[in-house]
Amino acid sequence: MSAHTMHGRMRGLSLIEVMIALLIGMILLIALIQVFSASRTAYQTSEGMARVQENARFAMDYLQRDLRMAGHFGCVNDQAHLLTPGALVNHFNASAGFPVSVRGYDATGSAPGETVSLATPAAGWSPTLPTAFDALGAVPGSDIIELRYLSSQGVPVNTISYPTPATTRIVVDADRWDALTSDGVANPTAFGIADCSFADLFPATGVNAATGTVTLSGTIDRYTPQPAGQTMLYRAESLVYYVAPGASGGRSLWRARADNSGSYAAGQEELVEGIESLQFIYGLDRVTAVDTTAPSGYIDDYKSASGMTNTAEQWRRVGTVQVGMLASSPNPAASAQAVTGREVMGVAFTVPAGDTHFRSTYETTVALRNRLYGN
Repeated sequence: MSAHTMHGRMRGLSLIEVMIALLIGMILLIALIQVFSASRTAYQTSEGMARVQENARFAMDYLQRDLRMAGHFGCVNDQAHLLTPGALVNHFNASAGFPVSVRGYDATGSAPGETVSLATPAAGWSPTLPTAFDALGAVPGSDIIELRYLSSQGVPVNTISYPTPATTRIVVDADRWDALTSDGVANPTAFGIADCSFADLFPATGVNAATGTVTLSGTIDRYTPQPAGQTMLYRAESLVYYVAPGASGGRSLWRARADNSGSYAAGQEELVEGIESLQFIYGLDRVTAVDTTAPSGYIDDYKSASGMTNTAEQWRRVGTVQVGMLASSPNPAASAQAVTGREVMGVAFTVPAGDTHFRSTYETTVALRNRLYGN
């Protein structure tokens, strides 16, 4: 074989052929990158939507459960007790807030028709927050709600005795003590004792779970425990729902539980991340003679907390609560999100420029079952 023939067979690709091959490869690579980017964007969006829905569902569940219990004070509710002078006795100090079962605080600038900037919300609440809330670290731009009731589970009282003239000792079956420690409250210090005629709310001065004994200062001498267990001991709940910075750095839904002195400092717990704002509107019973008249059961007026007179009598007229929340995804999305257009209970929200977190709004109406129909 000649050298000329060998040289012809060893010829490679020309420069033009190499450039064409590189161009085709680049086009395929760009297309692959675009497909990957679109898939990533769709995944982040769908994941953000799923996380928002999941967080909002959990947050609503917590709120609805405790809202429905507001006003539960044993065999009959707070309305029935308060309509009978002397039937409901509060042994807590004034800062503990009993026996007002529901009270709200409207964030400044968050009434229906107003706009709240998530980046720079207006400071303050109406009415002014109690000093007990100072330790909560609640963020502006979100309403706050305070709930009080006796826990759903109680323990029949075995005996009531008076070791000294200024002390009462209540004894229940120690084997049933766990009914008083539900919902993660290992060491309850606030209690209520009730039958179908009376209810007393008090801070305990001594608790012994092993013997089922609760002691308190003062004398509660109007109960005669019956064998059928008509007199029950309950855990007294005083809860606050609010929005504050969470462990992840973003806003979260928080719940705080007061101790027997009315302080919320040690009872704070982060419930759900990604909840940026709560909004509440309160449905009021039509009856206006709030001091002596039983509820009619008909809700014909709706007000935000700033529109209430902030008296115990008016808050007793609350029979329903409209709940709205703005929830956001924990992580940013790959695509830009709308800066405006999110509304909760008539309140518009604007987000910081460049913020790509996915957001959605959720609303519901909760009936306070211990308040409706003159119950």
